Amino acid sequence: MKKILIANRGEIAVRIIRACHDLGLQTVAIYSKADSESLHVLHADEAICIGEAPSNQSYLRIPNILSACEITSADAIHPGYGFLSENAKFASICESCGITFIGPSSKTIGLLGDKAQAKSIAQSVRCPVIPGSKGIVKTVDKAAKEAKKIGFPIFIKATAGGGGKGIRIAHDADDFVRQYTAARTEAKASFGNPDIYLEKMIMNPRHIEIQILGDKYGNYVHLGERDCTIQRRRQKLIEETPSPLLTPHLRKKMGEAAVQLAKAAKYHTVGTVEFLLDEKKNFYFMEVNTRIQVEHTVTEELTGIDLVKEQMKMAIGKKLSYKQKDIRFEGHILEFRINAENPSKNFIPSPGLLEYYIPPGGPHVRVDSACYSGYKIPPFYDSMIAKLIVKGKNREDAIEISKRALREFHIGGVDSTIPFHQYMLQNPVFLSGENYHLDFIDRLIKEGCNFVKDESKSHSKVPFPEQRTPMAASQ
Repeated sequence: MKKILIANRGEIAVRIIRACHDLGLQTVAIYSKADSESLHVLHADEAICIGEAPSNQSYLRIPNILSACEITSADAIHPGYGFLSENAKFASICESCGITFIGPSSKTIGLLGDKAQAKSIAQSVRCPVIPGSKGIVKTVDKAAKEAKKIGFPIFIKATAGGGGKGIRIAHDADDFVRQYTAARTEAKASFGNPDIYLEKMIMNPRHIEIQILGDKYGNYVHLGERDCTIQRRRQKLIEETPSPLLTPHLRKKMGEAAVQLAKAAKYHTVGTVEFLLDEKKNFYFMEVNTRIQVEHTVTEELTGIDLVKEQMKMAIGKKLSYKQKDIRFEGHILEFRINAENPSKNFIPSPGLLEYYIPPGGPHVRVDSACYSGYKIPPFYDSMIAKLIVKGKNREDAIEISKRALREFHIGGVDSTIPFHQYMLQNPVFLSGENYHLDFIDRLIKEGCNFVKDESKSHSKVPFPEQRTPMAASQ
């Protein structure tokens, strides 16, 4: 493996390119016409345009990506996250073409990408699972009978789902048929697969995920958890580790469950096992993400292990160089997703020209981004501007450093979620670390909470540089 094509864009493409260069590998960036001035294009050794702005005409066009490999003689592909990262067909085509796919095998992606099959694997290793249907329910009549057995409220989920799509909630039998039909329709449109399964709805859960690594020689470790409970409409906004809710005993138990599941699936690379934690601290398997996560940075800062480099090493057959007893968890980490959205207007997207972009710095602050002053955020993709990752000695220390870093983060020309994060760091419920659940932010929005208390102080509206009256020098 000498030259890697990055089949992605934005901050994750920049992140992968940096890891490649650290390992002495050549890189190829692909880009759409909308991304011709993106940072990943500048950083890569080579760059090639693969299509028009819409992702279905560029980043999702498998023939275009493979043609770029052939033109540049790239012998490996890193898919990043999103787009084709969990597409078993894409991984299979790479395998048949002799291109190293930096991720699991196509067979494993297909196996774990099917939520019903993944659940069966979890059950085989006695990992707790959410009560639900035994596999796919293909007709509404059979589904309604299953739902009655399981008990309401109930989740109706697409087997090929992800990113919060293909999920509906039915609170009673009268509502079930409508929600079942809507879930199948969305699943077919989003994933090309209308298959549905049912799960009991866990009331007031926390979202906890475990980072795992496995090589091709049967060696596995977990790198602790990430608490991803702060979400809006099932889209993560803040992640942290360690979870303020987990005890050492529960952390060990969840980590071991994740490792056993990975072993049973013969999983070889970096991955994430996601769980729901109920009010009594019982955990239930939810799904496996067979790719690098957006929030992988949180685990990197906690453990000092570069997950992207580990992906590449395992892709060429290297063994893990450490065992579980060697993993050290140090400090407390918070990650804030800085998106081009307006929190005071129901997080409406705010693409456009970044008139200025000044990220924070100083001790214990990391910023992963593909943005710069003068960059135009296109409306065709996700709205992420940057990820702000902060490390403290403990949660209280991390929160104080986060306040300083957010205060230093200056963005002009577009709205951003910085005021939302500043609000959260003043919110007593979030500060408690314990008294919130997955629907916390959605409830605040429903109650009419204004996350931007003073519109005149919104980062996107304050002129820069700010005019201040200089103090007179002392005589």
